[in-house]
Amino acid sequence: MKKHTILFLLTVFVALFLAACSNDNSEHSNKNQADDKTEQKQKLNSPKNEGMTEMHHEGMDMNHSGSGEVPQGLKEATTPQFKVGSKAIINSDHMEGMKGAEATIVGAYETTVYTISYTPTTGGEKVTNHKWIIHEEIKDASDQPYKPGDEVTVEADHMKGMEGAKAVIDSAQRTTIYMVDYISTTGEKVTNHKWVTESELTAK
Repeated sequence: MKKHTILFLLTVFVALFLAACSNDNSEHSNKNQADDKTEQKQKLNSPKNEGMTEMHHEGMDMNHSGSGEVPQGLKEATTPQFKVGSKAIINSDHMEGMKGAEATIVGAYETTVYTISYTPTTGGEKVTNHKWIIHEEIKDASDQPYKPGDEVTVEADHMKGMEGAKAVIDSAQRTTIYMVDYISTTGEKVTNHKWVTESELTAK
């Protein structure tokens, strides 16, 4: 009888011990998962990730196609490298599926183009190095081109939250810019896209 009692107590003890080990492992696993989530969140909120890159942001919010209308005062190029109606290959990667796509030139214009940094009027993260806006898409634009560091108000609506935003000029260059139609390498048809610079196109 005593042997049965001892065996019973031993069995109960072993069962309790195994249960305790299992709970400890479960808590350890949950803690590791929580630590992983915390680390991922810290990475996302780290200073290195402040401000969305142009391609990431535009991939979500950019108006790929346009109306075909151009700002008042924009002058057509007299001797563009790529004539209206001609074909060219896009070398830029402003958005997914753009690089390598075949474009049809819809319009060619002479102006000053800018890369800008701004915070969308709709809120959210700062957009940096946006390509491109042109001089005629700046509110109350001056007679002279702006310089890097100048602050302007944007009238273009290439992206959600862009129109009316305060922006800082990152770079400026005088060049021929193009409005183009193309079918992206992902299969999307894009019409009247604004803008692609002459250096971002290669003859077909």
